[in-house]
Amino acid sequence: MKLSREIKSAILVIAAMSLFIWGYSYLKGKDLFTNYKTFYVEYKNVEGLTISSPVTINGFTVGKVNSIKIDNKTANILVEMQINSDFPISKSSVAEIYSPSPIGGKQLAIIPNISDPVLDVDGDYLKSSSKLGLTDELASQLEPLKDKITKLLDNANTMLESINDILDKKSKEDLKNSLATLSQTMTEFHKASQSLNVILDDNKQKIGGIVTDFKKVSSDFTSISDGLNKAELGKTAENLQKTLASVDKIMSELESGKGTIGKMLKDESFYNNLSKTSKELELLLQDLRLNPTRYVNVSLFGKKNKPYSAPTNDSIKK
Repeated sequence: MKLSREIKSAILVIAAMSLFIWGYSYLKGKDLFTNYKTFYVEYKNVEGLTISSPVTINGFTVGKVNSIKIDNKTANILVEMQINSDFPISKSSVAEIYSPSPIGGKQLAIIPNISDPVLDVDGDYLKSSSKLGLTDELASQLEPLKDKITKLLDNANTMLESINDILDKKSKEDLKNSLATLSQTMTEFHKASQSLNVILDDNKQKIGGIVTDFKKVSSDFTSISDGLNKAELGKTAENLQKTLASVDKIMSELESGKGTIGKMLKDESFYNNLSKTSKELELLLQDLRLNPTRYVNVSLFGKKNKPYSAPTNDSIKK
């Protein structure tokens, strides 16, 4: 069966129109041959979100953003999503705007509520949420810091202005003179340092000799210290301490009258008897000196001894 030219032309025009409509819809993010579910969500701000941005569930892409419109009455942003998935999306699910990378654009992530049995149907609205990306979070943290830096710079500027007000012409001149004097002082100090270096260079040998002598003295002192250690001064001091303790004990016993010597020192009658005996011995020696024949008598004819009589010239007081 042959088709007429008109029929062929009509078929070609219809096919071209269909291809044009499909291509236009595809470029706008719509696929006429795919069964999509459409959901809506409202946001206050969708900065970074664009048409054809991916829509994901747990990181898996299930659709894309079909359109973004602004409400003329509330200024809210209405986002239309096309979901190509049989995954059950409940009424309490949340559509969250997030940034997958610091340099990438924004995407939509559906956070499903598995415990909710009531499912959304085509054309329903989801709850909205926004999650700050790394750049946004960093910017929000830097905002207070920027205010503090601005305030600090203002304070520094005020302080410098106050210093300029305080430093009049005379004060500035005095400060300049002080800096000049300080520079001159540093120059003199540098000269003195150079002179000291010259002196040290000229007396290197003497300084070396002094150091050598000091080392020798230190070595001798070390030898003396070793000798004192070998002499066991600690043991000697310990023995001396024991001896002093024994002497102290003996003196305490003598003071308390213990022992023979202690009793002799404390007994007054012993002292009196000893004094009396000493006196009688002195009288006996004196009598022996004055009358020796009374004690030693050598007689050839048997002469009788003279009777004893006390000496008249007794020099010892009774």
